[in-house]
Amino acid sequence: METIVNRIVSPGTGAPDHRRRMLIRATSVAGGAALVAAASPFLASLAPSARARARGAPVDEDLATLAAGELRSVEWRGKPVWLLRRTPVMLASLEEDTGLLADPASIHSQQPADCRNPYRSARPELFVATGLCTHLGCVPTFRPKAGAAGLGPDWPGGFYCPCHGSKFDLAGRVFKDVPAPTNLVVPPYTFVAASVVRVGEGKR
Repeated sequence: METIVNRIVSPGTGAPDHRRRMLIRATSVAGGAALVAAASPFLASLAPSARARARGAPVDEDLATLAAGELRSVEWRGKPVWLLRRTPVMLASLEEDTGLLADPASIHSQQPADCRNPYRSARPELFVATGLCTHLGCVPTFRPKAGAAGLGPDWPGGFYCPCHGSKFDLAGRVFKDVPAPTNLVVPPYTFVAASVVRVGEGKR
């Protein structure tokens, strides 16, 4: 009788352990899936949005309709970038105002290598600059007329910051004895066509 009982009971002796292992395995899988599901929104929030990526992307601007003496502003990385088509008179003024400037050779200022020249530009007639004062980030006003009212008879034309009185010439070079410490920043840019400039991508 004992032998018969052993034969009947023996096949089922491991059943509770087997079920326990299966239950633990199923619980682990379900828990792992729940953890992934819970973490996904958090991880997705860390990735830059399409809009954020777009704001950091280069910006193309067609200059075909930019008139001589006209200033246009585009946005790149959330900042205004100026595009100024300078006239021959404006370009001539850059050679005459150097005695007024703190850094006329742009030695202590930020610009691409091909813009380290008196014009601070890759092409003399086109000036590209971030339109923020290097003092506290205010947006200067465009005052192109020489001797403009309120700016003194020696004013050659340029940009005036109304927040704290900083002055910059038509190449974005800062005047002496003003709060701004450096010239306006010239961002990386290149020409992708005869009249199309790409702001945010330097010359290759």
